[in-house]
Amino acid sequence: MYVPFSLARTRDDAQNKHFLARFFPKPRAKGPSDALGRRRFARARKFFSYYRPHLPLLAADLACALLVAATAVALPVCANYVTTRLLELQDTPEAIAQIITMGGVMLAILAVQVLAIFFVDYQGHVMGAKIEGAVRKELFEHCQKLSFSYYDRQRVGQLMSRITNDSLWLGELFHHGPEDLSIAALKFMGAMLVLAFIDPVLTALIGVLTPFAVIYALYFNERMNRALQRSKEQIARVNERVEDALAGIRVVQSFANETLETARFEKENARFVESRRDGYKSEAYFSVGAETFAQLVMVLVIVVGAVRILTAGLSVADMLTFLLCVAVLVDPVQRLANFVRLWQEGYTGFARAMELLEVAPDIADRPGAIDVPHMGGAIAFRDVSFRYGDEGPDVLRNLSLDIAPGEFVALVGPSGVGKSTLCALIPRFYDIHSGVITIDGRDVRDLTLASLRRGVGVVQQDVYLFSGTVAENLRYGRPDATDQEVVAAAKSANAHDFISALPNGYDTDIGQRGVKLSGGQKQRLTIARAFLKNPAILIFDEATSALDNESERAVQQALFELTRGRTTIVIAHRLSTVRHADRILVLTENGIGEEGTHDALMAADGLYAALHKVQASI
Repeated sequence: MYVPFSLARTRDDAQNKHFLARFFPKPRAKGPSDALGRRRFARARKFFSYYRPHLPLLAADLACALLVAATAVALPVCANYVTTRLLELQDTPEAIAQIITMGGVMLAILAVQVLAIFFVDYQGHVMGAKIEGAVRKELFEHCQKLSFSYYDRQRVGQLMSRITNDSLWLGELFHHGPEDLSIAALKFMGAMLVLAFIDPVLTALIGVLTPFAVIYALYFNERMNRALQRSKEQIARVNERVEDALAGIRVVQSFANETLETARFEKENARFVESRRDGYKSEAYFSVGAETFAQLVMVLVIVVGAVRILTAGLSVADMLTFLLCVAVLVDPVQRLANFVRLWQEGYTGFARAMELLEVAPDIADRPGAIDVPHMGGAIAFRDVSFRYGDEGPDVLRNLSLDIAPGEFVALVGPSGVGKSTLCALIPRFYDIHSGVITIDGRDVRDLTLASLRRGVGVVQQDVYLFSGTVAENLRYGRPDATDQEVVAAAKSANAHDFISALPNGYDTDIGQRGVKLSGGQKQRLTIARAFLKNPAILIFDEATSALDNESERAVQQALFELTRGRTTIVIAHRLSTVRHADRILVLTENGIGEEGTHDALMAADGLYAALHKVQASI
C-alpha cells in the first residue's frame, strides 16, 4: 500500500521541522499536482534531515570549503601583485624583498588550502559514510516492520537491491553535495569578481557563454537521470535473479539446470549493461560539454586578451592573472560535472529508498495499545472473515471458535481450507477483514505487537534456521538465556543428544538455513527454540510429513513435551500426530465441519473418519 511520506511519523523528523522549514517553504501546488508537490517537498525535507545529527561537522566542512575557494582565488591575486611589482620596480632589492615576502604569503595560503582540502576530503567522507549507514539502517528497520502481506507481493532480491546497491552512492552524495556546490559557487563568484575588476569586457564575454553551458548541462542531466533510474531498476532484477538461483542451488543442480540459470542471468545482466550504456552516453555528452566550455573560455581569454594587450586595454600582468583566474573557473565546471554525476547516482537511489520507506506497514500498534506481560491463553474467534487482498475470495467466513487455556486443539482438513491462515491471524501476521479475535478477552488489535508475539510461539512448517551456531539459533527466542537454560530447552525438545554429537556441540556452525542438519534435527531445534521462548500459546504447523519414522517420533515426543501447560494449536498433516489432542477440528471450505476427540470423531464416521481411512490406505 502506498501512502504519502510524513515527517510527523518519527521523533527525529519532528525535531527537524523548525530547522528545515526556513529553507524549504511548503509548496502551494493545487489540483492533480498537489500530491506530487507534497511528496517532493517531504522527500527534500527528509533528505536534509539526515544532516541534523552532523550539523557541527557539516558546518566545519563548509567552512573548510570556503577556505578552499578563498585560497584558490587569492593565489592569482597574489600572482598579479608579484608580476605587477616586478614590472614596476624592475631588478631592485626592494622588489626582490617584496616578491620573496609575497612568496611566503602564498606558501601560507597554500598550507591553509592543503589543510582545508584534507579536512574536507577525510571528515566529509566520514560524515557521508555515517549518513549512508543511517539510511541503510532505517531501510532495514522499516523492512522488519512490514507485514507478511507486503512480502507476499515483493521479491527479496528487489528489496536487497534497495537496501544495498541503491544506497552505495548516498555517502558520496551527502558528502560532495554541499561541499562541491559551495566550493564551485564561491570559486566561480570570486574568480568572476576578480576578472570583472581586471577587465569587464572580457568578463562579460565569459558571462555570455555561461547560460548556454547551463542549458546544455540541464538537458543532459535529465537524460542521465532517466538512464540511471532504469539502471537501478535493472540491477535490482539482476540481484533478484542471483538471489533466486543461489538460494535454490540444490534444486538447480539436482535438475542439472545450471545452463538454464546462467542463460536467465545473462539475459538480465545484458539488459543492465544496456541500461548503463545509455547512462554513460549521456554522461559522456555532459562531460564533453563541460570540458569544451572550459577550453572555449581559455581560447577566448587568450585571443581577446592578446587583442586587448595590443590595443593597450590590458597589461601583460593582468593577462597572466586573467589566465590564472580562468584556471580557477575550470574547477567549478568540473565540480559541477562531478556533482551532477553523484546527484544522479545518489538521488535516484535515495528516491527508490524513499519509495520503500513510504510504504506504511499494514499491521501496526493501535493508539493506546497495551503491553501484556503474561497471557492466560484463552483464544476466541467471533464471526471472523479473512481474504488475501481486497479482491480475493474469502478464505475464512464468519468463523467462530473458542479455545480454553491449556487446551490442545488440532486442525485437520484438506489443503486450502484455511488451517495455516487461521493460525497466522492469532499473532496478527495478517489482520482480519471482519469480526474479532481475542486472547484472554482482549482484542488482539488492542495489544502491542511485541507483547502479543512474545506470548505466542510459532513453530512453522517451513523450518528456518539462521546462519551461525546451534546456541545462537536457540537463543533467538530469548537472547538473554543462560547456557543452562539453552541446554534444558534442548533436552526438552529431544535435541541435546544429537547436538552434543556435533563437532563443536552447541558452538557448531550449522550453515545457512541449517543446511548441515537433517530435517528432523532442524525441526527439533525449532521446537527447542520455542521451549526457550516459553510462550503461553503455541502454534505448531507440523512438518513431520516430510520426515522418516524415527525422526517423526522424536519430533512428536518433543512436541508433546512442549504442549504441557500451554494452549496449543497443531495443524496436522499426519493424523497420528493428534490422536491425543483434547479436541480435533475438521476444517472445510464452509468452516468447521465437525469437532471432537479422536475416538468420538472415529465413532461418528464422518469427515475425520474419512480422512483417517484415506491416510490408512496409503
